[in-house]
Amino acid sequence: MPDVRVARRDTSLLSGDLRLAGRLDGRFFALLQAVQDTGSLQKAARAAGYSYKGAWLVLETAGNLARAPLMVSQTGGRGGGGSRLTPEARELLDTWQQLQQRHQAFLAEQDAWLLSQPQLAPLLRSLSMKATARNQFSGTVSDVSEGPATTQVTLDIGQGLGVTASLTTAAAQRLGVAVGHSAIALVKSSEVVLVCDFAGYKLSARNQLAGTISRVQKGAVSSLVGVTLPGGAVVTASVTNDAVDALGLAVGQPATASFKAYAVMLAVPA
Repeated sequence: MPDVRVARRDTSLLSGDLRLAGRLDGRFFALLQAVQDTGSLQKAARAAGYSYKGAWLVLETAGNLARAPLMVSQTGGRGGGGSRLTPEARELLDTWQQLQQRHQAFLAEQDAWLLSQPQLAPLLRSLSMKATARNQFSGTVSDVSEGPATTQVTLDIGQGLGVTASLTTAAAQRLGVAVGHSAIALVKSSEVVLVCDFAGYKLSARNQLAGTISRVQKGAVSSLVGVTLPGGAVVTASVTNDAVDALGLAVGQPATASFKAYAVMLAVPA
């Protein structure tokens, strides 16, 4: 059975990059802050991810545009030299920090508004999930069949289609799956078998989604074959190039994407 792990909750639906004058971003101000903290451009450049020359250039360019130097350097002397921010740079850095606080407060306010939208929030949550599984289907739990060791969970993904996952009963209880709850089914493309002709046979695979081949993307060894289902959802299968040639897989050809229930990983809102 697939191991189902609950991820740390992150309810944020919004993100945004703040820039000043279209070019001064967080990395630039991290450089200013590092110069102020270390008193060394060389150390500051490493901390902010610049080369020493790159740090010089960005500060010099910004100083030219601001018509005031942002850093002054001292060589030798009792302190052994170093770099420090000019008053103009310190004022700019202080302004940036205040803007960052205002920016985060604004994003938090808008994020709270999005979370209050009953129809939009679940959609955005599903879109914000990041996983390596090629196939991700968002839907609503329509059936939960609990057994002593395993539990079958069926997800309604729309257009009369369903995806069933088989997971341990302990995992199902830990996730709190219940009819009516939203969830996401994840399936690796390597777990999907394409059937173009059943030849009178029936498959044991719990999930069998019929559609039309809409994409054949060949690689060096294998191909990614997309099957578009009624309603527009796409199931992607990873198929060897030999199999693509042998079956004559081509766009427009009917095909059924099949995968076992134990190959489905289930994700629920934390």
